[in-house]
This record gives sequence, C-alpha cells and structure tokens, in this order.
Amino acid sequence: MGNAAAAERRLRNPGSFERLHRRCKEVFPQQLEGVKLIINKHLSSHFQAAHIIHLSSMLPQYSFKAMYSGDQEADSGETFPQLMGEIDGSGSLNAQCVVMLSNRIRARAAFQTQQERFQTWQFDTQYHGDSFTTTVTLGNPDILNQSASQWIGTLNIGRGGAHATYYHRANDQVQVGVGFEASTQTQETTFSFGYQLDIPKANALFRAGSLDSNWVVGAALEKRLAPLPLTLALGAFIDHLKNKLQYGFTVTVC
Repeated sequence: MGNAAAAERRLRNPGSFERLHRRCKEVFPQQLEGVKLIINKHLSSHFQAAHIIHLSSMLPQYSFKAMYSGDQEADSGETFPQLMGEIDGSGSLNAQCVVMLSNRIRARAAFQTQQERFQTWQFDTQYHGDSFTTTVTLGNPDILNQSASQWIGTLNIGRGGAHATYYHRANDQVQVGVGFEASTQTQETTFSFGYQLDIPKANALFRAGSLDSNWVVGAALEKRLAPLPLTLALGAFIDHLKNKLQYGFTVTVC
C-alpha cells in the first residue's frame, strides 16, 4: 500500500516543452474578428488537412494546413515522425518536423518564410526523463520546466525578456491559467488571468474571465452542434484603455 501511494504521488513527465505554455494558453479565449471558416479533413489515419478562410476588416485570407504522423509510437502515446505545415495565399510558410531518436530523445526543426524570403528557423533537442523534460534550443534557452499531474509551471528567460505561465486543473470541468511576460525590447510587462469551464452535457466549452494588466477583458463560447459535424465559436473582447470592442465567430467543419 505504501509503495502504491508513493508511486501515485511521484511526478510524471510534463511532455514536450512547447506544449507546457500551450496548456495554459488554451485556457484563455482566442480573439475573434470577422468570420472564420475551418474545414478539417482526415484523409487517413496518418494524414490530415485543413482549409481556413478568414473574412475580416482586412483583405480576405486563405491558408492550407497539412499534418502527417508516422507509425513510431512513444510511451506518451504520440506517434513519430510528425510533419506539419501551413501556407497562406501569399506563399508564406510555417513548417516543422519532429522525430524520435530514441524513447527519451526527440529532435525538432522549425522554420518560417515570409512570401519568398526565409525569415526564421529553430532547432532543438529534448530529453524526456521520468519526471522532467530538458530542452536544448538553438535560440532561446529553457531555464525551468516542471509539472505535476494537476498543474504545470514554466519559465523562459532570454535576451528578449522573460515569460512565465502557471496552469492548474481544479477538476474535470474547471481549468485556470496565469501568465506573466516581460519584454526588454518594448520595455513592457503584462500579466493575464483566465479560466475555462467545460460543460460536457451541453457539448459546450466556455472560456471566460480573461483579464490582463492592459485592461483587456474577453470571453468565448464554443458549442458543438451535434449531430451535425459543426462547431460554432463566439467571442468578444473589450479594450477599456483604447475604448475598442472586438467580436466575431468561427464555424469549424470536421
């Protein structure tokens, strides 16, 4: 009994480093402006594609996204290699490739182009221990990442500033996220807070309580329109300092 309880309290591996901040950011509602249509298509068990059309106050935008996952499976349940790419109507491309060198070591390469110009690139190698993940990145160093089964705390420090997030899952319905970001380039510091409420019986996901130190308040509601393969997302944000209201909705077909 004692060994079983100790094993239950033991810290688990937090996963890849880029997913740590993502867990916190997923709690916050995404800003929506205009109308966005997303059509997802599963072509096979390994290949998935998506068409994205965004109509807003700016020029209409179209992008195509493709994702491939291989047959090599890790202990976390992820499959490798992973190839992801997204290209828009102007020819700008975001792409990355993730491969598993061993059960504990993974390598990732990512790059971005702006139309025909090569803009950014990044290489990193991750080592997945029993209760930690270490990442070596050609670019911004990772100072600290750690996780328990119900919370994730992360910190990035580099020449551009510092970025810290804290994610906590209170129960199956409520998740909370807190973010802090300081930039040495803009000399600005922002703090943000948000929470997410899942309502399984209503097929709804409500992200509310988003508030940052710039007095921007926002909320979003996602509703799956079963039995139709449609998901509707409604969102609104108010910038009190600029006296600006932004709202929109997204329809996802999958």
